[in-house]
Amino acid sequence: MSAAFETVGVIGGGAWGTALAAVAARAGRDVVLWARDGETVAAINRAHVNRRYLPEIPLEEAIRATGTLGEAVRCDVLVLAVPAQTVRAVTGTLVAHSRAGQPVVIAAKGLERAAGAFMADVVTEELPGCLPAVLSGPSFAADVARGLPTAVTLACSEPEIGARLVETFGQPAFRPYRSTDIVGTQIGGAVKNVLAIACGIVEGRGLGASAHAALIARAFAEMRRLGEALGARPETLAGLAGLGDLVLTGTSRQSRNFRFGIALGEGGSIEAALGQAAVTEGVWTAPAVVARAAMLGIEMPISAAVASVLDGRADVETAIQGLLARPFREEG
Repeated sequence: MSAAFETVGVIGGGAWGTALAAVAARAGRDVVLWARDGETVAAINRAHVNRRYLPEIPLEEAIRATGTLGEAVRCDVLVLAVPAQTVRAVTGTLVAHSRAGQPVVIAAKGLERAAGAFMADVVTEELPGCLPAVLSGPSFAADVARGLPTAVTLACSEPEIGARLVETFGQPAFRPYRSTDIVGTQIGGAVKNVLAIACGIVEGRGLGASAHAALIARAFAEMRRLGEALGARPETLAGLAGLGDLVLTGTSRQSRNFRFGIALGEGGSIEAALGQAAVTEGVWTAPAVVARAAMLGIEMPISAAVASVLDGRADVETAIQGLLARPFREEG
């Protein structure tokens, strides 16, 4: 058994960061949670609750919140639990405090909209010398924070460090499965958000359970094609970080991306739907995924249809009819 890291610094005081802080605390680690909002810091330290994001879930008293980045970054391991589109800015502020070889567990799921970069590449650019790892899989923050059974993929290029990270966070109700496939783990986490919007549109449009199931299957084919082109392992995409997360995010109203798609399918505007779904990563990831697929010469028609709706090139009905009118072909 590998030795666990003893101290964990979580960057991000939202629902997901708070849930992962709870996981680390339950595993017996000393946890420092950095949050930008002073009221959140005070509430966690005094009342042991994140009133803004997880108001009804009591937190472990071992979690110490802070508004000072340096206090969290001094920990053995960092967890980045901020929205994907803010990862570059946040890591840019960490560079003065981080150290060579420090594991940085990326819990953000998405591609950078401006450059189309994966989060591990952003972290490597902004924190040279750190060791990026990726945590992804079918997991809602509220479930994790409550201690409900959850399984995820934890990918790290160095197997020994990956094993230590699994020991750091692993426990009966939170089961990390170790991998070295950082690319595949990131593809699953990013692309499923885009595809979950399409699943929500099907739900909101009332197209039926058969259409929903077919869409998930064809969405997975798109994820697999992109993964193969970028060197991901098939078993990663067929596992927790790929198919597992797609099924969860594309079927549950707990998913912000699914709820956003439902609102669009019901005829709501993009602006109104965004207001209902808070941070909706698939909105920002969709154009980056479609651009990457175009560069590789890969067909991702469902993702492209979502992107066309989001940028105003097509309305929902036109996008649906365009997918249904595609030529018949062999499955694959």
